[in-house]
Amino acid sequence: MAALLLTPIASVAWAQSAGDGKPQDNSSSNPQNLQTITVTGSAIPRIDTETASPVTTISAKDIARSGYTTISDVVRSISADNSGSIPNSFTAGFAAGSSGVALRGLTVNSTLVLIDGHRAATYAVADDGQRSFVDLNTIPLAAVDRIEVLKDGASSLYGADAIAGVVNVILKPGFHGVEATGDIGTSEHGGGFTRKGTLLVGGGDLDKDGYNAYFSAQYQQDNAVRAGDRGFPYNTADLSRIGGPNLQAGQPANGSGSIYGSVTPGSLGTPGDVTTGVPNAGATASLLSGGCGAKGVSTTDSTGTYCQQNMVSQYGQLQPEMKQGGVYGRLTLKINDTTKAYVSVGYMETKTSTVNSPAQIQTSTPNNTNNIALPVYLSNGSLNPNNPFAANGQAALLNYAFGDIPRGANYDNHNLRIVGDVAGTWGEWNYDAALIFNHTSLDTQLYGYLNYAALINAINTGSYNFINPSANSAGVRSALAPGYNKTSTSDLNALDLSANRALFDLPGGSFGMATGIQLRHEAQADPTLNPDNAFQGLGNAQTNGSRNVEGAYLEFDAPLLTSLEADLSGRVDHYSDIGTEFAPKLGLKWKPLDWLALRGTFSKGVRAPSFSENGSSSNEGFVSYNPPPGFAAEHGNNGYVQTYQLAEFTNANKDIKPERAKSYTLGLVLQPTSWLNASFDYYHIKKTDVITATDANSILNAYYAGLPLPANTQVIADKPDPLNPTALARPIEVIGSYINANSLKTDGLDVDLQAHFAFDNGIQYISEFNGTDIFTWKLKLPDGTVQSFAGTHGPYNLSSGAGTPRYRESWSNTMIWHDLTVTGTFYHTSGMKNTAPDVYGSECIPDGYTSCNVGSFTEFNLTGSYQFTPKISVTGSVMNAFDRKAPLDVANYAGVNYNPTYAQDGAIGRFYNLGVKVKL
Repeated sequence: MAALLLTPIASVAWAQSAGDGKPQDNSSSNPQNLQTITVTGSAIPRIDTETASPVTTISAKDIARSGYTTISDVVRSISADNSGSIPNSFTAGFAAGSSGVALRGLTVNSTLVLIDGHRAATYAVADDGQRSFVDLNTIPLAAVDRIEVLKDGASSLYGADAIAGVVNVILKPGFHGVEATGDIGTSEHGGGFTRKGTLLVGGGDLDKDGYNAYFSAQYQQDNAVRAGDRGFPYNTADLSRIGGPNLQAGQPANGSGSIYGSVTPGSLGTPGDVTTGVPNAGATASLLSGGCGAKGVSTTDSTGTYCQQNMVSQYGQLQPEMKQGGVYGRLTLKINDTTKAYVSVGYMETKTSTVNSPAQIQTSTPNNTNNIALPVYLSNGSLNPNNPFAANGQAALLNYAFGDIPRGANYDNHNLRIVGDVAGTWGEWNYDAALIFNHTSLDTQLYGYLNYAALINAINTGSYNFINPSANSAGVRSALAPGYNKTSTSDLNALDLSANRALFDLPGGSFGMATGIQLRHEAQADPTLNPDNAFQGLGNAQTNGSRNVEGAYLEFDAPLLTSLEADLSGRVDHYSDIGTEFAPKLGLKWKPLDWLALRGTFSKGVRAPSFSENGSSSNEGFVSYNPPPGFAAEHGNNGYVQTYQLAEFTNANKDIKPERAKSYTLGLVLQPTSWLNASFDYYHIKKTDVITATDANSILNAYYAGLPLPANTQVIADKPDPLNPTALARPIEVIGSYINANSLKTDGLDVDLQAHFAFDNGIQYISEFNGTDIFTWKLKLPDGTVQSFAGTHGPYNLSSGAGTPRYRESWSNTMIWHDLTVTGTFYHTSGMKNTAPDVYGSECIPDGYTSCNVGSFTEFNLTGSYQFTPKISVTGSVMNAFDRKAPLDVANYAGVNYNPTYAQDGAIGRFYNLGVKVKL
């Protein structure tokens, strides 16, 4: 079993659930007038929070004990989070600068994230240019009261996207007083220094004053962590010392240059076209400027003499610089004894800055420059001073990186959210009406990417000095890499109306009913990332779309017996672009004994296509790709067939159908003693009409075999291998569209155990285990092919290529003694086979390393707090206290020889944090 803990001591709910997700204090209709609450997964208030669906609650206290300082880290530590999850450290994807959760490994677009039970606007850029999701960085942690995680389908109440589950972040309903915190932290191995401050101020008593108002503010800055500050293997592309490949820059055979450059004598295959260089037979490389500088090492081998350079150590980052800040305010008014209203306004901003290695002159996409060469003569007819072979009438094939032009990106995400809500009672009815306005805008600034036309012009005119780059003017550099800015937006405007009441009595209690109506407008506008494919080595994506959705739901809760309860719900949604969808759900709970409950659910769910999938959209991304061994052997396993970037271009499909799902859960809940809770929940989810890009593996297999390609697909071939010009050229781009594949199936088991002990000496002890075991995760393609991903590095063409570990688990232990609280938590993620069925079939990923397995990762986090006075407390933590290293993962393209989705802390190393909290 395995599963990462929600938080170190997240509560194990016997079966919490919540409909509109907002906690409501509604008076029960029974004579006892007991307080009722509404929890995620049901819209009906209840006294007993145990329902048929498993829900885990993470309180603000749990979050503090976890040692995590962002919503992203808290939510992504959930054991059910798996394949497709987006870490902040992954900045090479389309959705850089964001973070998302993927329950059940069904990617971020099948987990619905709510705030106070209401939908939120998605990130303005889709993951992989396809999947819409809510950026966790936009949620104000300082104002969070608790997080409820429903690990069950919930489209019958919430509509589309709630297939794998729901994460409902519930903000504080009110606050009185002044509370300020300050934290600093640093890594033992350098870099990553962090500082954070929060302020929470509130006043007013609803009962006495008729109002409560509070304001929160927060700011956090995390410095970057350089790859050069870490040891092997996180600081290098040379794994030769452990039997792996040496992919350091500068090697002409690999097409990856150093900032010093090397040249090989040759000619132009097409006169006047500098991209058609052909080396002379038997020619070898030589240094362009006569020597290597401080950042390179002179190397001579069979390919010639060149400067080998460790770009990873000198330019790479394991963690980007991030700045997060925002404010949130809420005013609640007591209109009368039966009616309350509130208005809230929140603004969050996240800035992410990344630094990349210098742009390579050789790249295959979007314009092929792998055989680029310096001509003999410039466009004005003079001899080319950059070409050392010009006097002999020979072109110079160039291997070079533009070290004098910094390259990177800045992402600035803004999120404004305004909510107005009125709730109360009218007769026997409880009602709630809410208006939500949520706007996001993402400013993207790219710099250091080469403009293709400017590059060709610079080579033909000789305006750029390759021999002495320091002599180039700022104007020459800016002409080559002019930079590009764009602003992307997304919007969600909604009206939510809901009501509930008790209708009549049954043997087990009141028969409850809830109903609701939702009207919402969604829109996304993401301009093209690479206009006219002008910039080299840069993917492309653009999305534009909008829709109106009208939905209505109905729920009945029937306590048939004191030991048997049934819950039935259903929702109808009409989409302006895809039509009408219906999603029902049935839940049963049987409690034959006070200490034993059996529960189960059956539901149908829907995921509406994103605007990237059915709008006016397209995307082009890159994956690190190794050709099949047989193909590589045909080319003598030379540099032409070593790891390179393969482009995958996908067009939107206006005829795409929504994904549909059927799921069921079966659970056992035990409380044999007052100090022990346990729950075991099996889940099974089957999706049909799964939306996916045309399978790249099937396209490539047909290409290599010389067979007809699948319908509506295309392969763009590279220029011929200079050393084997008659052999089949390697593919550089695969083109397809989104299709509804046959089906996807996954099932597994969640285990939650919690024990509480109170000793006579005042010590309290809490021990908790949370684990998720994925039994199967299979995708069935239209041709009948079945790809099994559980326990493998697949799906490899998904987001950060993190893979699908079978087990994730955590075990936390908390001791409370008077004013001292100490929590230690083990987190474990199982290892994986180094296979990727969606790209390489059953073969090991040909990354040049001999192992076909990726090891497991286990870390231990230690946190503590001491209450010096009622107003002052101090907190401290040691994350990854045993300084465990992330397991070697050569195939992962989101990190440097490790997997940042599951083992980021292993690359960062031991991390210390110290904080203080003051209450006034």
